[in-house]
Amino acid sequence: MKIYEKAPAKINLLLDVLRKREDGFHEVEMIMTMVDLADRLELEELPRDTIIISSQAGYIPLDEKNLAFQAARLIKERYDVRKGVYIHLDKKIPVAAGLAGGSSDAAAALRGLNRLWQLNIPEDELCRLGAELGSDVPFCVTGGTAIATGRGEKLERISNPPQCWVVLAKPPINVSTADVYGKLRANELREHPSTADMVSAIERGSFSDICTGLGNVLENVTLDLYPEVLQLKESMQKLGADGVLMSGSGPTVFGLVSKEAKLPRIYNGLRGFCKEVYVVRMLT
Repeated sequence: MKIYEKAPAKINLLLDVLRKREDGFHEVEMIMTMVDLADRLELEELPRDTIIISSQAGYIPLDEKNLAFQAARLIKERYDVRKGVYIHLDKKIPVAAGLAGGSSDAAAALRGLNRLWQLNIPEDELCRLGAELGSDVPFCVTGGTAIATGRGEKLERISNPPQCWVVLAKPPINVSTADVYGKLRANELREHPSTADMVSAIERGSFSDICTGLGNVLENVTLDLYPEVLQLKESMQKLGADGVLMSGSGPTVFGLVSKEAKLPRIYNGLRGFCKEVYVVRMLT
């Protein structure tokens, strides 16, 4: 039997860092939602007790460094599964892009193996497993739209934003999340985006207020380190996107667009200096 799972990308409508914790992690407050750019996983049981991962993408690890591999190993060890699995990963989400591609793959592997091996693990337990793999994995397990606190693993589901187009553009660089957080002076931040205002805008379905409320305290760090990300953001604004923000620690910049007629100009303008440009919908 084969099981198929979709692993959508996430974007941060809001990312705030409250402080650095004693355990070395940062206390965050984020609002995350998903977009229709997705990896796809095909999972098939193997007769021997092993984990094999393949992919058409030549730039991702296919061993213990792969988060989907780690998810399979974790679920096998935790539930004493003596079967093997072959996972084919059809990669569409850019790597190291601030879109949680690896985390979403891990979450899809957890969901898929739960079905494949009929383990009947409840969703909240899958989220706890996911938290052992990475801060974004619990959100990717549940999907939808949520406020994430703690180091990102504590979730409160909220309404989905109103449907709109999302333009994603990733410059040809990779950004280290650890480096960005390492250079952030969390305790010295003077301005913070308003989670309450963003939640209110989403609940009211106000697209304009969502665009106004976009905020990411990691942006200034990444923009200082990588001027091409700033250039990309400014270009997207000039081309007419309604709201523009960097997702996660970058380098991907997204633009929210309400009118389909604007899309060709934005897409073609960005493609002039950025190969990885995607036009997708909000996953509502």
